[in-house]
Amino acid sequence: MQGAKVLVTGAGGFIGSHLVEALVARGAEVTAMVHYDARPDLANLEFAPAAVRSKIKVVSGNIEDPFFVSSAVAGQDVVFHLAALIAIPYSYVAPASYVRANVEGTLNVLEAARTHKVSRVVHTSTSETYGTALYTPIDEKHPLQGQSPYSASKIGADKLAESYFLSFGLPVATIRPFNTFGPRQSARAVIPTIISQALSSAPVVKLGSLTPVRDLNYVADTVEGFISVAESDKALGEVVNVGSGKAISIGELAKLILRLAGVNKEIVCETERTRPEKSEVMTLLADSRKAEALTGWKTRVGLEQGLRETIEFIRNHADRFRPDVYNR
Repeated sequence: MQGAKVLVTGAGGFIGSHLVEALVARGAEVTAMVHYDARPDLANLEFAPAAVRSKIKVVSGNIEDPFFVSSAVAGQDVVFHLAALIAIPYSYVAPASYVRANVEGTLNVLEAARTHKVSRVVHTSTSETYGTALYTPIDEKHPLQGQSPYSASKIGADKLAESYFLSFGLPVATIRPFNTFGPRQSARAVIPTIISQALSSAPVVKLGSLTPVRDLNYVADTVEGFISVAESDKALGEVVNVGSGKAISIGELAKLILRLAGVNKEIVCETERTRPEKSEVMTLLADSRKAEALTGWKTRVGLEQGLRETIEFIRNHADRFRPDVYNR
């Protein structure tokens, strides 16, 4: 990455902001694409050190606009494409928005990269594309199952990336992270939801289903996965899982967080927070041997260490969270 001109779409997001920091630290010349709105803030990039922010170029726009995307991609060596709508519950309410942002937005990035002859594209997938595991651990050959409009839109985006590699020779690799957590993650995700309620004055922690099992990865490890995939020629045209290979149920996760936070509260399942029965993904457990074989990547931060750092961040930024409100 040293000296490379790099564009990060979705740079104001949770993973994207951490990725920008890591790329700057490696000496990349980073352009950070953030979603345009009327507010002057930079979303999660606001948490980056001032020294990092001073070294990046920020462009504001909409991933759904092909003209904007093309202008942002022009002149770049590497594109990390993270911009997407990611909240599963909201995809039940506004599925067309997910097609526009996730499918059409990805098409815009791929076509712009093809037009401007970008040397490397890293496209972001999600473990949700696998749906409920038909076998575990889940490798990259596992069937894809669209169990929510969100996962269906990401499957469509992944297949577009595959088609651009096979049809046009676009140097694109797809990274498929399993559930990532850490500082800066929004309250719509399960771990910040649990932590913010644990630290609040409320007597109980309200969650959806407690039985689903997830493979949880600290954000620093996921970011290293992105960079490792970008730097590996062997990853071109491939889908690469990034996960810990360890899993925990949501109920056991909640108990662990309460213990680490030093509080004792009842955990309750609230109907409003549960997914439709056939849409719930019951088990996600990664087989990441391909990532290690192609790139040398492997997870390094343990679950408890990552949770402690996330608890500390939320404790210090409690004003960002409304634990009494269900965030879709």
